[in-house]
Amino acid sequence: MELRHLRCFLAVAEELHFARAAERLHIDQSPLSPTIKELEEELNARLFVRTTRSTQLTCAGRLFVEHVPRVFAALDQARDSVKSAANGFHGQLRIALSDGITPLRLPSLLARSREEDPEVEIRLFEVSSDQQIKGLHSDLYDAGFSMAEDAGDGIVMTPAWEDELMVAVPARHPALAFKQIPLKEVLRYPLALGDPAVFEGHVRQVDRFLRTCGQEPLIAQRVASFDVMMTLVSAGLALGLAGAAHIASSRESGVVARRLAGKPPLLTTYLLRRDSESSGMLTRFIERVAFMDSADDLSTAEDSSSD
Repeated sequence: MELRHLRCFLAVAEELHFARAAERLHIDQSPLSPTIKELEEELNARLFVRTTRSTQLTCAGRLFVEHVPRVFAALDQARDSVKSAANGFHGQLRIALSDGITPLRLPSLLARSREEDPEVEIRLFEVSSDQQIKGLHSDLYDAGFSMAEDAGDGIVMTPAWEDELMVAVPARHPALAFKQIPLKEVLRYPLALGDPAVFEGHVRQVDRFLRTCGQEPLIAQRVASFDVMMTLVSAGLALGLAGAAHIASSRESGVVARRLAGKPPLLTTYLLRRDSESSGMLTRFIERVAFMDSADDLSTAEDSSSD
C-alpha cells in the first residue's frame, strides 16, 4: 500500500465522484479506477459501490475513511517534528483545542511555557471534540483543552479553568435596564447560541443552565463562531450567551456584556490527556495549568476579602 493509494481513496471518498476526485488530485481520471482497485485487492474488501448515477462508500469504506486522515496527520506531525528539531527545539507538545474554549488563560499559559521551557515547541490543533479524543488515544496529541464533560475510558479529565457565563447585549437594548439580567428576562428575546456540531461541550453547559428556568429559549440562530454571534448581537438581532472572555475579546463595538442575576454561572474548560505515564514535558505543562488555576483562586479570595 502506497500513499498514492490513500490519497486517491480519500479524494474519491470525500467527493463521491471519480471525475471530481481526479480533478482535485490534478490527474487524469483513467488511472484513478485501477488505483482504487489495487487498494481494494490489497485490503481484500470492496470500498465503493459504483453505478452509472452515483458512487457510494461501502461499510468497509466508511470504516477505512475514519483511519486514513490520521495517517496523513501523523505524517504531517513527523515533518513538523523534524522541522522543530532543525530549528533548535529539543521536544514538542501537541495540544488540541476543541469546543470554542474560552481564551481566559491560554495566552498566559503558552507564554509561561515558552519562558520556562524554551527548548519545547508547543503546537496547537483546532479540532472537534470527537477528533480530539480519537487523537489522544492514537497519540496524535499529547493533551487537549475541551469543554466536553465526558471523554470516555482511557482519558483523564481535569478542570483547567472557569469563565463566567454572561449575556452579550446590543447597545440601547431594553435588557440593559438591568445591571444583572434575570434569566427569565433573557429568555424574552431571541438568542444567538453555539452550534453543537462545533461547540459541543460549550453548548451542553449553556443548555444545562438554560434548562434551570424551565422555559424553552427562542433561538434566532446557531453559530459556528463567536465572531458571528457578536455580529448578530451588535446588529440587534439577538442576545448572545458566552463566556466573559469571549465577549471581552469581541471586535464589535455595539456589544455590551452584562452579568446574569443570581449566582454567577460558570463555564468549565477541562484539560484532557491519556491515562498513562506522562513525559517530563507534559508533566511540567500540567503543573503550570494547575498552578495558574490555584493562583487565580487565591487572587479571587483576596479580592473577595477586600470588598
